[in-house]
Parts: sequence; structure tokens; C-alpha cells
Amino acid sequence: MRIISWNVNGLRSVYKKGSIQPLLDHGLDIICLQETKSSPEQLPDDLRDPSHFQAIFSSSKIKKGYSGVVTYSHVDAGDIAHGFGIPEFDEEGRIVKTDISSDIALLNIYFPNGKQSPERLDYKLRFYDATLDYIAQLKKQGQSTILCGDVNTAHQPIDLKHPKENEKTSGFLSIERAWIDRLLANGFIDVFRHHHPTLENAYTWWDMKTGARSRNVGWRIDYFFASDKIINKIVNSAIHPDIMGSDHCPISIELNL
Repeated sequence: MRIISWNVNGLRSVYKKGSIQPLLDHGLDIICLQETKSSPEQLPDDLRDPSHFQAIFSSSKIKKGYSGVVTYSHVDAGDIAHGFGIPEFDEEGRIVKTDISSDIALLNIYFPNGKQSPERLDYKLRFYDATLDYIAQLKKQGQSTILCGDVNTAHQPIDLKHPKENEKTSGFLSIERAWIDRLLANGFIDVFRHHHPTLENAYTWWDMKTGARSRNVGWRIDYFFASDKIINKIVNSAIHPDIMGSDHCPISIELNL
């Protein structure tokens, strides 16, 4: 089973650039997209209801063209949820939960950005806590979890080009990075680092304003995390910087179920 995750920074924009259609036609089993900035009625038919995929959208209820995620699933999506059941988080359209199998849940999440203000940083940290609580609920129900998406935080110095210069920047604050530590302490594995523990210069986001991508001055802020119980089922993990169309690039995993 092949799963890809990508912050597209506008689904309609990446569609017009011709970057999303090859993924829909590439034989992938599940495609998780974040920051779609659209609701289903704003999309062309082949994105709203593509052949061979069930499309599960979560769109912002507070304003159009903001946030949003979609999971395109070629397998039975099982028990679907469009949020944590917490209105202040669910109304921004950041969460889609589907199932890979009866005992493995897939969370496609676009985590908040904390750079805009202290209030948004607080919102991001509370969203982080709610994510851990939700995963704990799934565990009580007997499900392992694969979490993917734009986490908006680089975990370790290896995960961004200039760690020292960004220690006081949201996205690399110690309090944000500590949440990833907590996630790992709760039995999760950073899948990319599991397969590539020392690989440097492996990034998923670049600042467009400074032309950082051409110089590979980036951050790894997009992840697959998996319950340690199922990590051995994941046989490959990759970053795809050659796929253009967004300020992020896709990441992928392969599972042997």
C-alpha cells in the first residue's frame, strides 16, 4: 500500500499547474493533502469526485480559502471523522480521520502555524495536546495510528538548514519540539528518521520569497508518524523534492499489510 502526503498550498492552484493530476493517476492507494484552501463545491469534478478514489474533505467553516484537508482513498475509508469533536479546532478544517484497515487509523492533519501571534502559538500548542488526546482515544478503541501531514515544526537540528538562527522562531521553538518528543514517548516513530536516521539536507518546505528551494535552504516539517506496534509494516519512506507546485514537497510511505 502506497500513501502520499502533501501540503499543496492551494489545491486549485496546484491543479492549474498540472501537479496534482499525475498523483491521482499514479496508482497510489491513499493521497492526503493539506492546506487545500477550498471546499468541494469550489473544485472541478476530477478533484471533487475523482475516479477510483473516495474523497473525504474537511473545509474551514470560519472563512473560505483557508486551511482545509482532503484524503483521497482507494481503499475502504472505514470509520470517517472530520475533526476531534472540539469545535474550536474542527471549524478550521484541519483534520480527516479514515481507516487503512480495521485496526489501523490514518490521521491526515494540517497543524496550525504559530508564527502569526502569541495567540496563534497558544492555539497551536492546544491543538497539539488535543491530537495526543485523540490518538489515545483511538488506542483505547484498539486502533494503531499513522499520522501524516504538515506539523509546522522541525524536530531536531538536522531537520532544518539553520537551526541556531531559528531557535526563537515558531516552528523550532523548544516548546513546539517538546511536543514531538511527547508524541515519540507515547509510542510513535518518526517514519522518515526510522529509515534515514542520519540523512542531512532532507527538507519538505522552503521559503518561496527568498528562493530558498533552489539553494535547498529548507525545513523538514511534514511527517509520517506511526505507532511502534506497526512500524515494521512500513517498508519504505521518502521525500520527493522533484515534485513541484507548492512551497512544500510530497512525502510518502509504503506499507506491507
